[in-house]
Amino acid sequence: MVVKVYGPHCASTKRVLVCLIEKEIEFEVVPVDVFKGEHKDPDYLKLQPFGAVPVIKDGDYTLYESRAIMRYYAEKYRSQGVELLGKTIEERGLVEQWLEVEAQNYNPPAYNLALHGLFPSLIGNNPDPKVIEESEAKLVKVLNIYEERLSKNKYLAGDFFSLVDISHLPFTDYIVNHMGKDYLIKDRKHVCAWWDDISSRPSWTKVLELYRPPI
Repeated sequence: MVVKVYGPHCASTKRVLVCLIEKEIEFEVVPVDVFKGEHKDPDYLKLQPFGAVPVIKDGDYTLYESRAIMRYYAEKYRSQGVELLGKTIEERGLVEQWLEVEAQNYNPPAYNLALHGLFPSLIGNNPDPKVIEESEAKLVKVLNIYEERLSKNKYLAGDFFSLVDISHLPFTDYIVNHMGKDYLIKDRKHVCAWWDDISSRPSWTKVLELYRPPI
Protein backbone atom coordinates (compact mmCIF):
# COMPACT_ATOMS: atom_id res chain seq x y z
CA MET A 1 0.00 0.00 0.00
CA VAL A 2 1.33 3.45 -0.96
CA VAL A 3 2.05 5.77 1.96
CA LYS A 4 0.46 9.23 1.84
CA VAL A 5 2.72 12.02 3.08
CA TYR A 6 1.20 15.41 3.88
CA GLY A 7 3.21 18.62 3.49
CA PRO A 8 6.10 17.78 1.14
CA HIS A 9 7.70 21.22 0.85
CA CYS A 10 8.33 21.76 4.59
CA ALA A 11 11.62 20.93 6.24
CA SER A 12 10.34 18.32 8.67
CA THR A 13 8.49 16.49 5.92
CA LYS A 14 11.68 16.22 3.90
CA ARG A 15 13.19 14.09 6.67
CA VAL A 16 10.38 11.61 6.21
CA LEU A 17 10.68 11.60 2.42
CA VAL A 18 14.41 10.88 2.56
CA CYS A 19 13.77 8.03 4.98
CA LEU A 20 11.11 6.52 2.72
CA ILE A 21 13.40 6.72 -0.30
CA GLU A 22 16.30 5.15 1.60
CA LYS A 23 13.96 2.36 2.73
CA GLU A 24 12.58 1.89 -0.81
CA ILE A 25 9.00 2.56 0.27
CA GLU A 26 6.43 3.83 -2.23
CA PHE A 27 4.72 7.08 -1.32
CA GLU A 28 2.55 9.82 -2.71
CA VAL A 29 2.46 13.38 -1.44
CA VAL A 30 -0.52 15.48 -0.41
CA PRO A 31 0.39 19.19 -0.57
CA VAL A 32 -0.24 21.26 2.54
CA ASP A 33 0.63 24.94 2.07
CA VAL A 34 1.50 26.35 5.49
CA PHE A 35 1.93 29.84 3.99
CA LYS A 36 -1.77 29.76 3.09
CA GLY A 37 -2.72 28.33 6.47
CA GLU A 38 -3.83 24.97 5.10
CA HIS A 39 -2.31 23.25 8.14
CA LYS A 40 -5.04 24.92 10.21
CA ASP A 41 -7.95 23.72 8.07
CA PRO A 42 -10.51 21.66 10.04
CA ASP A 43 -10.06 18.59 7.85
CA TYR A 44 -6.30 18.66 8.34
CA LEU A 45 -6.65 19.17 12.09
CA LYS A 46 -8.54 15.88 12.21
CA LEU A 47 -5.28 14.24 11.14
CA GLN A 48 -2.90 16.46 13.12
CA PRO A 49 -4.64 18.27 15.99
CA PHE A 50 -1.59 20.48 16.60
CA GLY A 51 -1.68 21.81 13.05
CA ALA A 52 1.86 20.86 12.06
CA VAL A 53 3.41 18.87 9.24
CA PRO A 54 4.15 16.14 8.38
CA VAL A 55 1.47 13.50 8.76
CA ILE A 56 1.47 10.08 7.13
CA LYS A 57 -1.42 7.80 6.35
CA ASP A 58 -0.50 4.16 5.89
CA GLY A 59 -3.82 2.52 5.15
CA ASP A 60 -5.89 3.10 8.27
CA TYR A 61 -2.82 4.04 10.31
CA THR A 62 -2.07 7.73 10.88
CA LEU A 63 1.12 9.05 12.45
CA TYR A 64 2.63 12.49 12.94
CA GLU A 65 5.93 13.97 14.20
CA SER A 66 8.74 13.48 11.70
CA ARG A 67 11.20 11.62 13.92
CA ALA A 68 8.49 9.22 15.12
CA ILE A 69 7.53 8.55 11.51
CA MET A 70 11.15 7.86 10.56
CA ARG A 71 11.62 5.48 13.47
CA TYR A 72 8.41 3.68 12.55
CA TYR A 73 9.41 3.02 8.95
CA ALA A 74 13.03 2.24 9.75
CA GLU A 75 11.77 -0.46 12.12
CA LYS A 76 8.83 -1.72 10.04
CA TYR A 77 10.99 -2.20 6.95
CA ARG A 78 14.22 -3.00 8.72
CA SER A 79 15.23 -5.71 6.25
CA GLN A 80 14.51 -3.46 3.25
CA GLY A 81 16.71 -0.71 1.83
CA VAL A 82 19.41 0.97 3.91
CA GLU A 83 19.76 0.01 7.57
CA LEU A 84 19.10 3.28 9.42
CA LEU A 85 18.87 2.17 13.05
CA GLY A 86 22.21 0.42 13.56
CA LYS A 87 22.94 -3.29 13.47
CA THR A 88 23.46 -3.82 17.22
CA ILE A 89 21.69 -2.65 20.34
CA GLU A 90 24.72 -0.46 21.09
CA GLU A 91 24.51 1.20 17.68
CA ARG A 92 20.77 1.68 18.14
CA GLY A 93 21.46 3.37 21.45
CA LEU A 94 23.80 5.85 19.76
CA VAL A 95 21.25 6.53 17.03
CA GLU A 96 18.65 7.33 19.67
CA GLN A 97 21.11 9.45 21.64
CA TRP A 98 22.11 11.60 18.67
CA LEU A 99 18.52 11.89 17.46
CA GLU A 100 17.78 13.43 20.85
CA VAL A 101 20.78 15.72 20.50
CA GLU A 102 19.50 16.86 17.11
CA ALA A 103 15.97 17.39 18.40
CA GLN A 104 16.92 19.14 21.64
CA ASN A 105 20.15 20.99 20.82
CA TYR A 106 20.51 21.44 17.06
CA ASN A 107 17.00 21.80 15.69
CA PRO A 108 15.69 24.59 17.99
CA PRO A 109 18.33 27.21 17.09
CA ALA A 110 18.45 26.06 13.45
CA TYR A 111 14.66 26.36 13.27
CA ASN A 112 14.68 29.84 14.83
CA LEU A 113 17.46 30.94 12.51
CA ALA A 114 15.44 29.80 9.49
CA LEU A 115 12.18 31.22 10.81
CA HIS A 116 13.56 34.70 11.45
CA GLY A 117 16.04 34.73 8.59
CA LEU A 118 14.11 33.02 5.78
CA PHE A 119 10.43 32.82 6.62
CA PRO A 120 9.48 36.03 8.46
CA SER A 121 5.96 35.89 6.98
CA LEU A 122 5.27 33.00 9.37
CA ILE A 123 5.92 35.31 12.34
CA GLY A 124 4.07 38.37 11.10
CA ASN A 125 6.97 39.72 9.06
CA ASN A 126 8.67 40.77 12.26
CA PRO A 127 12.07 39.00 12.40
CA ASP A 128 14.07 39.57 15.54
CA PRO A 129 17.82 40.23 15.03
CA LYS A 130 18.47 39.22 18.62
CA VAL A 131 16.90 35.80 18.04
CA ILE A 132 19.07 35.36 14.95
CA GLU A 133 22.21 36.31 16.88
CA GLU A 134 21.40 34.08 19.84
CA SER A 135 20.43 31.13 17.64
CA GLU A 136 23.68 31.33 15.71
CA ALA A 137 25.66 31.44 18.95
CA LYS A 138 23.87 28.31 20.17
CA LEU A 139 24.56 26.54 16.89
CA VAL A 140 28.25 27.39 17.13
CA LYS A 141 28.46 25.58 20.47
CA VAL A 142 26.64 22.52 19.11
CA LEU A 143 28.70 22.41 15.93
CA ASN A 144 31.92 22.57 17.93
CA ILE A 145 30.81 19.40 19.72
CA TYR A 146 29.89 17.87 16.35
CA GLU A 147 33.36 18.72 15.02
CA GLU A 148 34.96 16.77 17.84
CA ARG A 149 32.59 13.83 17.37
CA LEU A 150 33.05 13.73 13.60
CA SER A 151 36.84 13.81 13.94
CA LYS A 152 36.49 10.26 15.29
CA ASN A 153 33.48 8.93 13.37
CA LYS A 154 32.31 9.30 9.78
CA TYR A 155 28.73 9.98 10.90
CA LEU A 156 27.27 11.23 14.15
CA ALA A 157 26.06 7.86 15.44
CA GLY A 158 29.18 6.03 14.27
CA ASP A 159 30.64 4.87 10.99
CA PHE A 160 27.22 4.21 9.45
CA PHE A 161 24.60 6.48 7.88
CA SER A 162 21.46 6.63 9.99
CA LEU A 163 18.27 8.48 10.89
CA VAL A 164 20.44 10.95 12.77
CA ASP A 165 22.06 12.20 9.58
CA ILE A 166 18.75 12.33 7.73
CA SER A 167 17.24 14.41 10.50
CA HIS A 168 19.92 17.10 10.06
CA LEU A 169 19.48 17.50 6.31
CA PRO A 170 16.62 20.04 5.90
CA PHE A 171 17.67 22.81 8.26
CA THR A 172 21.37 22.42 7.51
CA ASP A 173 20.50 22.89 3.85
CA TYR A 174 18.79 26.18 4.75
CA ILE A 175 21.89 27.28 6.68
CA VAL A 176 24.37 26.34 3.95
CA ASN A 177 22.47 27.18 0.76
CA HIS A 178 19.85 29.80 1.58
CA MET A 179 20.96 31.98 4.48
CA GLY A 180 24.51 33.03 3.71
CA LYS A 181 25.73 31.26 6.84
CA ASP A 182 27.54 28.39 5.18
CA TYR A 183 30.65 29.30 7.21
CA LEU A 184 29.00 27.63 10.21
CA ILE A 185 29.53 24.32 8.41
CA LYS A 186 32.47 25.00 6.11
CA ASP A 187 34.73 26.46 8.80
CA ARG A 188 34.71 23.07 10.54
CA LYS A 189 36.70 20.50 8.61
CA HIS A 190 34.98 17.36 9.84
CA VAL A 191 31.48 18.84 9.94
CA CYS A 192 32.00 20.05 6.37
CA ALA A 193 33.12 16.59 5.18
CA TRP A 194 30.11 15.01 6.90
CA TRP A 195 27.75 17.55 5.31
CA ASP A 196 29.24 17.04 1.85
CA ASP A 197 28.72 13.30 2.28
CA ILE A 198 25.13 13.26 3.52
CA SER A 199 23.91 16.09 1.27
CA SER A 200 25.18 14.30 -1.84
CA ARG A 201 23.12 11.15 -1.25
CA PRO A 202 20.72 10.40 -4.13
CA SER A 203 17.76 10.35 -1.73
CA TRP A 204 18.35 13.96 -0.65
CA THR A 205 19.09 15.09 -4.19
CA LYS A 206 15.80 13.61 -5.32
CA VAL A 207 13.83 15.28 -2.53
CA LEU A 208 15.35 18.67 -3.37
CA GLU A 209 14.59 18.23 -7.05
CA LEU A 210 10.96 17.35 -6.37
CA TYR A 211 10.21 19.61 -3.41
CA ARG A 212 12.22 22.79 -3.48
CA PRO A 213 12.13 24.96 -0.34
CA PRO A 214 9.23 27.46 -0.46
CA ILE A 215 11.53 30.49 -0.64
